[in-house]
Amino acid sequence: MGDPHRVGIVGLGVISRAYLDTLGAHPAVRITAVADLDAGRSAAVAAALPSAEAVSVEDLLDGSDVDTVLNLTTPAAHAGIALRAVDAGKNVFGEKPLAVTFADGRAIIDRAAAAGVRVGCAPDTVLGTGTQTARAAIDGGLIGRPLSASAVMVTPGHERWHPNPDFYYTAGGGPLLDMGPYYISALVHLLGPVRAVIGAAGRLRDERVIGSGPRTGQRIPVEVASHVSGVLEHVSGALSTITTSFDGVTTTAVPIEVHGETGTLAVPDPNHFDGVTRLFPLGGAEWEALPPSAGYAGAGRGIGLLDLVTAGGQRLPRAGGDLALHVLETMTAVLRAAEEGRRIDLTTTVERPTPVPLTPAEEWSPHR
Repeated sequence: MGDPHRVGIVGLGVISRAYLDTLGAHPAVRITAVADLDAGRSAAVAAALPSAEAVSVEDLLDGSDVDTVLNLTTPAAHAGIALRAVDAGKNVFGEKPLAVTFADGRAIIDRAAAAGVRVGCAPDTVLGTGTQTARAAIDGGLIGRPLSASAVMVTPGHERWHPNPDFYYTAGGGPLLDMGPYYISALVHLLGPVRAVIGAAGRLRDERVIGSGPRTGQRIPVEVASHVSGVLEHVSGALSTITTSFDGVTTTAVPIEVHGETGTLAVPDPNHFDGVTRLFPLGGAEWEALPPSAGYAGAGRGIGLLDLVTAGGQRLPRAGGDLALHVLETMTAVLRAAEEGRRIDLTTTVERPTPVPLTPAEEWSPHR
């Protein structure tokens, strides 16, 4: 099988724990270095990983013992870290979004191609049995020709639980760039790439109040749209509507519904790997739960990096940079369309990623 693929992690905040659970003991990879602006945090993580050394961000990016940089920094830092890693000849797998501007995302992909390195990006949740079972149902003809879809995410905002939520409400933040990658990535897996968008956006209030942690009660400014709606025209001819909001309380809407000529699918939350896909066939009397038929079973964050590492030259990574760039352009185009009041044609496209066959946990899990 050869030597394990060497991974260095930059950014050791809350989300890093989920990645460490998946990657820390996996035989295909070895975490060789960890770095964070908080040196104490780096030291603590390295102490729990015998294979890893706590180093500075610069040393990790320039070091010779890292093949792929796992970029778990805040969104505003995604592009800078990714470009440094690419320029050092390293692959990159990053948290979503790929970057906070389309120009930066384009630069990452172009420079990676020139350097001959690979790029992957979250969300990899869409590789789990939830979204992949829904895709298998569509590809298997269970709803006939897909006509449309709706995607809905409504919450009161992350400041209720996040102790440092400032970046959610500054440039590069907002509900679409934060949560849209899950929904739009799923829609591309289900219905294929997007060719054009329209959009509308608003902002309920100019301040938010932090609800947890040492800064509880502190007010922070809101500088971006906190409610965004868009219509996505897919190359296939299907139309998707998407609503992402930090201004509502809750919703009864299914996270994603896909409507076809002979049935409707209720798709589970793409922020999670699993969940039940339900089918209501034309002429049916009730919803039918579909058993898992595709996807990585029991998956966790980091499965996308493993998918990238094991893809080799046999196929494109299923959570690859080209998909992430297309999703980023879709989101930024919706925001531009809202601002400019017009329909915007996209400049990127992407092939639907290769579907994930049903893969039991024992075939990929670090604990197999």
